[in-house]
Amino acid sequence: MTSPETREYVAGDHQGLGSAEPAPVGAQATPRPVGSATAKRFAKPPSKKGGGLRNWFRAGQPKRSTGADADPLTTAPGPTVQIEQGDPLLVFMQGASGAVDISRLDLDSPALRELRAAGVVMVVPLVASGELIGLLNLGPRLSDTGYSTDDRHLLEALAGYAAPALRVGQLARDQATEARRRERLDQELLVAQVIQQQFLPKTLPELPGWHVAAFYRPARTVGGDFYDFLQLPDGRVMLVVGDVTDKGIPAALVMASTHALLRAAAPELGSPGAVLGRVNDLLGDDIPSHMFVTCFAMALDPRTGHVQFANAGHDVPYVSTGEGVVELRATGMPLGLMPAMTYEERERVLGPGDCLLLHSDGLAEAHNAAREMFGFPRVAKLMDRGVSGEALIDLCLSELGRFTGPDHEQEDDITLVTLERSLGAGYGGSKR
Repeated sequence: MTSPETREYVAGDHQGLGSAEPAPVGAQATPRPVGSATAKRFAKPPSKKGGGLRNWFRAGQPKRSTGADADPLTTAPGPTVQIEQGDPLLVFMQGASGAVDISRLDLDSPALRELRAAGVVMVVPLVASGELIGLLNLGPRLSDTGYSTDDRHLLEALAGYAAPALRVGQLARDQATEARRRERLDQELLVAQVIQQQFLPKTLPELPGWHVAAFYRPARTVGGDFYDFLQLPDGRVMLVVGDVTDKGIPAALVMASTHALLRAAAPELGSPGAVLGRVNDLLGDDIPSHMFVTCFAMALDPRTGHVQFANAGHDVPYVSTGEGVVELRATGMPLGLMPAMTYEERERVLGPGDCLLLHSDGLAEAHNAAREMFGFPRVAKLMDRGVSGEALIDLCLSELGRFTGPDHEQEDDITLVTLERSLGAGYGGSKR
C-alpha cells in the first residue's frame, strides 16, 4: 500500500515520568524537567478512503561513553514506523480514549511489532475534532516502574493540548503547500498563455480596399479559440476561425495541433472544403475522444471580393449588405469526430460596403443571471445597425456586457473577426 504524504512536525523527546534520567526512547535530547514530554513527528490524518498513518519517532538506547567529554544523553535515531490504513493497531487507536500500554495489546499488527521492537511501551493517541492525527510514543521508565494513573492523566492532558496545536500546524502547512502549488501553476499558465499568443496573428493583413479587425479574449488564462489569415499561392487569403470544445490547457493543446495542420494544408490545397477534410482525417487519430473542433474556412480574392467557404460545424458567419443581413451557410461535421468526411463548399461575392462577422460561441451562447442565452438573433440584429470594424466589435461586446450584467463570469472564449470591403480606397486593418 502506498503511504500517504507525510507531515513532519516538532521532533522531541520524552523522559520517564518520576525520573530525571532520559528514557531509552528519546530524540537527541537535552535534559528536561521531570514529567515533560513533547510530540515527535506526526503524519497526515488517515483518509476514510485509504492511506495510513506514518508514525515518526526517535528511538534507541543512550550511547554510553567514557571519558571527561562523554555525553550520556546522546541517542541514536530510531526507525520510522508506517501504520497502514486497516492495520489493527490504527483501528484500535482510533477508538482509544486515553494512553495505551501496548505491551498488553493482543493484536496481529505489523506496526505493533515494530513499535515493540523499537522499545515503545506507551502510546497516547492525539485526537483533534474527533479525528486521530498522530501518536505520542513513550519508552519504559528507567526506574523500572510502570506508568502510574497520575502519569497517564498527565499524558492525556498534554495530548489534549498538543493535538489541536498540531492540527493547526497541519492546516497551516497545507495552506502553504497549496499556495506554492498554485503559484507554480499560475506561472506555468502564464508561460502557456505566451506560447498560445504566438499562434495568433501578430499583425493583420494589409488588403487594399478592405478593412480587417479582430478581437480575442479567452475565458481562462489560455483557451481553445483561434483565428488566422493564411496566404495562398494564387494571391488569395484564407481566413480561418475555430473553436475547440472544452477550455483551458487541454483545449489549448488541441488548438495548437489544429492550427498547425491548417497552416500546412491551406497553401497546398487552396480549397476550404479540401483543407477541412484533410485536417479532419489527420486530427481524428490524435484528438481525445470527448473533444472536437469547429472551424470555418473562407478563401478571399481581395481583388474581386469573391469568397469560397466551407464550415465544419462552426457558428454561422453574418454578412451585412445593403439589402440586409445574410448568413454564409455550408454543411459539415466538426473536425475530429468522424473520418473521411466531405465538406460542402459555397461561394459568394462581397460587394463594396459589405461587412462580414466571424464569431465564436462565446458571444451568442453567453447567458445572463436568469440563464437566458444572448442568442444568434441578437447577433444578427447587431449586424443590421450599420456599423463595421472595431465599432462593430465594440458594439457586440458592450451589448453582451449589458445583457450578462457586471458580475458575469465569462463562460467561453470570445473571438470576433470583421472583414469590410470599403467603398473607396483600401486601408489597413487593426488588431486588439
